[in-house]
Amino acid sequence: MSFFAIYFIWGSTYLFVAFAVEEIPPFILASCRFFVASALVLSFIILTSGFKNITRQQLINSAIAGVLFLGIGNGGMSYALQYIDSGYACLLTAAQPLFLLLMMWALDRKPLNIKAWLGVFIGMIGMYLLVGQDTIVLSKMEWVGTAVIMGCLISWGIGSLYVNRRPMPPSYLLNTGIQMLTGGMFLIFVSYLVQEPSTSWTSLKPITWISLSVLVIFGSIIAFTAFNFLLKHVSPEKVSTATYINPMVALALGYYFRDEIITLQTIIAAIVLFIGVYFISTNKPK
Repeated sequence: MSFFAIYFIWGSTYLFVAFAVEEIPPFILASCRFFVASALVLSFIILTSGFKNITRQQLINSAIAGVLFLGIGNGGMSYALQYIDSGYACLLTAAQPLFLLLMMWALDRKPLNIKAWLGVFIGMIGMYLLVGQDTIVLSKMEWVGTAVIMGCLISWGIGSLYVNRRPMPPSYLLNTGIQMLTGGMFLIFVSYLVQEPSTSWTSLKPITWISLSVLVIFGSIIAFTAFNFLLKHVSPEKVSTATYINPMVALALGYYFRDEIITLQTIIAAIVLFIGVYFISTNKPK
């Protein structure tokens, strides 16, 4: 069930974020999403078990992870989806295992075998084919959106390694609640810094409210709790295999509900990228 959540639920969140940012500024959207979700999660914990068996260091580690995953990673993704298609954005995130492998190689100083380097090389070809399309990347702001997503991948990679190597709260639900609270606080600060316009909440379209509700309940509470659970039970590389499924879900939903373009080069780029990710994900270190 945990892998199902990060495979399919997260794959659909790109569509709902793309709908929501049409009326809600991206950082306000992300902060509201995580504040509401954290309030629900933490209230449930207070009413049931309370805050037990959590140390100060675990609290700090969870807060740092919240900024990396949700403040920078998810907030940046919401910003980028103002300018690029949801399917294209999700397909870019398929390169996360590539980023993660290179980061682990740089941090751990472990040699990579030929299969791993082959995966990196093929993955880079796939990325070149994807971002080199005139039919998708046309304007300056679309390039900005692409660059922002690359930054999000780095932040998510750092967060994945950090969570996997640091003591975190024993309750995955509590860990999720703390991360969403600190991520939401960080995003409120960012929204203030960039002076985002205010939102007329009473005039929002029904699809915007539906999108926000799905993002809070399914995308934040359910999927992110499953993500934290998996990070402590399996390797970061296995968790990153969600990037195989997420793009296919996002591309299909974007094509059906938002008339987003899927070109032949997009399909070829996706296949090449997935082959590279496959070599990376199935790599056995020396």
